[in-house]
Amino acid sequence: MRRLKSLFLALTALVLLIAMGLVMFNFWSVLFRRSVIGVIESVERVTEVTAVLGSARTLEDKNVYSFAVAIRTESGEMLTASSEDRQWAVAQKGQCVEAKFHPYPPWEIEKAGTYFNARLQRLADCDSPAGREILNRDP
Repeated sequence: MRRLKSLFLALTALVLLIAMGLVMFNFWSVLFRRSVIGVIESVERVTEVTAVLGSARTLEDKNVYSFAVAIRTESGEMLTASSEDRQWAVAQKGQCVEAKFHPYPPWEIEKAGTYFNARLQRLADCDSPAGREILNRDP
C-alpha cells in the first residue's frame, strides 16, 4: 500500500511538471510580457500602402496592418517591437504611450531577446494631463 501511494505521488508530480512545462511553452510571451511607458519615437507601417494596392490579393489582412514601433522610456532606453495591432495606425511620434511588449521565447534562437505583438494600452498627448499621468509626472 505504501509503495502504491508513493507511485501515485510520483505520477502526480510528473503530470504537474509536464502541465507547467506546457503552460510555459504555450504562454511564454504572455507570462513574461513587459509594460513599456514612454514617448513614441517612431511608428512605421511595415507594408507600404502602394504595395497593398498593387497586390491586395496576395497580402493577408495581418500584413496590411503590420507596424514597427519604437518607444523611448524615461531612462533613455529605446525599445522596439513589431505589431499587428491596428491601433498603432493613429499613434504619432512624440505622443506618450503605455504599451505591452511580448517577448519571443528563448527557444526561437534568431528572435530571442526581441519583442513582438506590441499592444497599445493608453495613448495621450504628452502635454496633456493624461500624458503626464502616463509618464507619472507632476502637473
